[in-house]
Amino acid sequence: MTKVLVATDKPFAPVAVEGIKKIVQDAGYEFALLEKYTDVSQFLQAVADADALIVRSDLVTPQVLDAAKKLKIVVRAGAGYDNIDLQAATAHKVVVMNTPGQNANAVAELVFGMMIYHARAFFSGKSGSEIKGKTIGLHAFGNVGRRVAEIAKGFGMHVVAFDPYLPKEAFAALGVEAVSNVHDLYAKSNYVSLHIPANAETKRSINFDLLSRMPIPAVLVNTAREEVINEEDLLKMFAERKDFVYLADVAPACKAEIEANYAGRFFFTPKKMGAQTEEANINAGLAAANQIRDFFEKGITTFQVNK
Repeated sequence: MTKVLVATDKPFAPVAVEGIKKIVQDAGYEFALLEKYTDVSQFLQAVADADALIVRSDLVTPQVLDAAKKLKIVVRAGAGYDNIDLQAATAHKVVVMNTPGQNANAVAELVFGMMIYHARAFFSGKSGSEIKGKTIGLHAFGNVGRRVAEIAKGFGMHVVAFDPYLPKEAFAALGVEAVSNVHDLYAKSNYVSLHIPANAETKRSINFDLLSRMPIPAVLVNTAREEVINEEDLLKMFAERKDFVYLADVAPACKAEIEANYAGRFFFTPKKMGAQTEEANINAGLAAANQIRDFFEKGITTFQVNK
């Protein structure tokens, strides 16, 4: 019997687990669950006889893939998949998928939660500012970027976006101004919201050259990945631009220096929280289970990321 393992150090909501279990068992597969494991050896033991694997932020390393002798598919319940070694998975003939769009609204709402929190002086009682009439630039225009654009329009913001992989029609459909290069995006935007993946092209790409082009006031919002930020240049921007603010749900390595020197100009969530809503948790988990069922029953690989 096909065995589907859900292995999550950071567990799904109970209702999500029950939904995944139902999809798996209704398909005639065996369901197995490993939650809050304390050592990788537990993961290695659990995956040894699994045909399919669902993870969240859990690391799927060559060691895990070596242990998973029967594994045919891994689904990351979420959009990002840098926790999975794609090269090793391909070498093991394991299909890797993500679940794009399932967390999009949760991440987009966090963007605005942090923006409003800062704009209103962290609800400290001091006078704040409004985001209406400001320009927000979206660095990438995928599922999350598009949802951010929809919300921004509701707030009365002007929205510009840069994504070299999309035709202009994709921007026009949502009333968003497309810019032809990344430098123009930053030069036009009071707020820039990052929605780029962390890869060889993007790591450390958000640098002083880009940030210094932003008009006053300048607020960078990062719900993407820590690695896309050039932290030396981030500190330079803090030092040279007293209007610069950094809001992120992934604290930089230089967090202590920022906290010590730039009070009121930053906010970092305690941990990465973009997808931490009950709805996103459920959506991503159920999508992962459905994709596994469709893979085994119909050979569907629509969301494969290691082609």
